[in-house]
Amino acid sequence: MRTLVPRLRHHPWVSAVPAGFSAVGLLLAALVAAPVSSAVADSGCRVDYAVNQWSGGYTAAIKVTNLGPAVMSWRLTWTYGGDQQVTSAWNAGAAQSGKAVTVTDAGWNGALATGGSADFGVQGTYQAANPTPGDFAVNGVSCGGATAPTDPGTPTTTPPSSGCGGAVICTGFEDQSGTTPSGAWQFTAPDCQGTGTVTVDTSVAHGGGRSIRVDGKAGYCNHAFVATTADLSSVGPVYLRMWVRHTTALPAGHVAFVSMPDSSQGGKALRIGGQNGALQWNRELDDATLPAQSPAGVAQSAPLPTGSWQCLRFMVDTSNGHLDTWLGDQQIPGLHQDGVPTADIDQQWLSRTTAPRPTGLRLGRESYGGGDDTLWFDDVAVGSAPIGC
Repeated sequence: MRTLVPRLRHHPWVSAVPAGFSAVGLLLAALVAAPVSSAVADSGCRVDYAVNQWSGGYTAAIKVTNLGPAVMSWRLTWTYGGDQQVTSAWNAGAAQSGKAVTVTDAGWNGALATGGSADFGVQGTYQAANPTPGDFAVNGVSCGGATAPTDPGTPTTTPPSSGCGGAVICTGFEDQSGTTPSGAWQFTAPDCQGTGTVTVDTSVAHGGGRSIRVDGKAGYCNHAFVATTADLSSVGPVYLRMWVRHTTALPAGHVAFVSMPDSSQGGKALRIGGQNGALQWNRELDDATLPAQSPAGVAQSAPLPTGSWQCLRFMVDTSNGHLDTWLGDQQIPGLHQDGVPTADIDQQWLSRTTAPRPTGLRLGRESYGGGDDTLWFDDVAVGSAPIGC
């Protein structure tokens, strides 16, 4: 897991406190194992900080709300009172120096109208204590005093191994004993089968000594996947983290390497793959893509580097249909969908308003005319909370 997320641009907070008001305040809600404290006051900003922790680690879901005039960007700072160390973030950039933490907007979520808010989060570690911070400030302007930080006490949950938190799926495929996938992972060709193959590989792995190897072949409808037997229909939102390595650059034609049966599409797939050399989401029901396959849309995506292990993460919000995608710790702007139409990016995707409801996970390759590609998958995790690389 990386220890820093690159910081993004920021600009000064503009007139955070309206004329005639001198008090600024904070709503601080920390959802931890012990009782929660909070404070509310009139202010130009408000911060909600909700913690989920286990022995030695935690995530914090954070919401910053602008109660003053509209701003174009934001920078949130706080100071930890314990020995917490931020290791990663989502929907924002984060850096830590000593006990001081600075979080900056991700660009696409920087502009906040009056009453507007941005949701993001951090993941971290601690050794002795994980008290809630109480000195939040936005672009140098304090959000007000908070009540005494709450001591979370003795952690009540223990995460699974491999840094998966409370994941439903957490595997490095080390339980696979032969060359043919078995047990919790089974070969499948969802629509039609060609010459592609799926094997358990002991010569190439990201962690441990095994991985799943997919030899994807060219030609229309040449499907080869390994599918989990786990039922994901009760997981929501759906967060996935996997390490993937492949040999051939994403082609101009459409390919997919992650396929999730989606009950909102009657079982048809919600897919991640590529087209025009860049990563994309695809919806099987109507063949909509995110981003749109226009020059402007493709420019907002990113290629999947070849010849090395890459950490790919995504989030599917099963309540409102929002999507997020990260390559390592970098969010891919064209694969972010927040319900607000963006020209040449997501109009086609937003033509359908029903939120996805993934029920399973398949890893492999399907081609619609592209060339061959060999892929490996390892250290796969799926859960309802963010999972770092």
